[in-house]
Amino acid sequence: MTNANPTIRLRGLSKSFGDKKVLDGIDLDVATGTSMVVIGGSGSGKSVLIKCILGLIEPDEGVIEIDGIDVLKAPREQRMELRSRIGMLFQNGALFDSLTVWENVAFGLLAQKKCTRSEARERAAGVLAQVGLAASVGDLSPAELSGGMQKRVGLARAIAAQPEILFFDEPTTGLDPIMGAVIDGLIVDCVKRMGSTAIAITHDMASAVRIGDRAAMLFKGRIVWEGLASALLDSGNEMVDQFTHGRREGPIQMELRK
Repeated sequence: MTNANPTIRLRGLSKSFGDKKVLDGIDLDVATGTSMVVIGGSGSGKSVLIKCILGLIEPDEGVIEIDGIDVLKAPREQRMELRSRIGMLFQNGALFDSLTVWENVAFGLLAQKKCTRSEARERAAGVLAQVGLAASVGDLSPAELSGGMQKRVGLARAIAAQPEILFFDEPTTGLDPIMGAVIDGLIVDCVKRMGSTAIAITHDMASAVRIGDRAAMLFKGRIVWEGLASALLDSGNEMVDQFTHGRREGPIQMELRK
């Protein structure tokens, strides 16, 4: 599906590491205010795709546009400004052990000198409340939190600056089904409340259906299907159906590692 003015627009995105082609001509549009879920097996290129958009990895070829601006050709100052509008929930929380919870949540605000420490602490308390955590949690260290609480803190940090664009890397990994559903509900609430555009990568099909408006599947560095997230479990595409239902038999075969 092509959107007239998507917030994120990818064309011909390619990336190789040595002889391994990880992304092979990716074309993808993410409409403003919608959530795109990217699925695919391990090594299909999902994480590399996100890292290219974030600027953590430079692609070999292709176009990455955010609000019509070619990120790869933009001046450094403009790239930094664009990236300041992005929030990220990392797979394992990626919280700083040496900082308290509230300092983790307000890390971006403090690093960019957008407010004083007292203001940042107040902002952090408000954001923690949005993800269902009491202000007192802000004084704890990450090591004192359960896995589910760490995910909530990671989400709070991602939304603290009210970003226009959000990325979620395996948001429910390591969580039990109930806590996974809780995190998904918080993600949907936050995205809708802020009107953000979002991209999530996940292996969790229940999560993909809950948080996505649209979905795309990567296989061997290419998008082999795109459609409504609600159709993931009944897509009519052999590859998608095999993957989403976890079937051993089908067009996707496990490759032997050389």
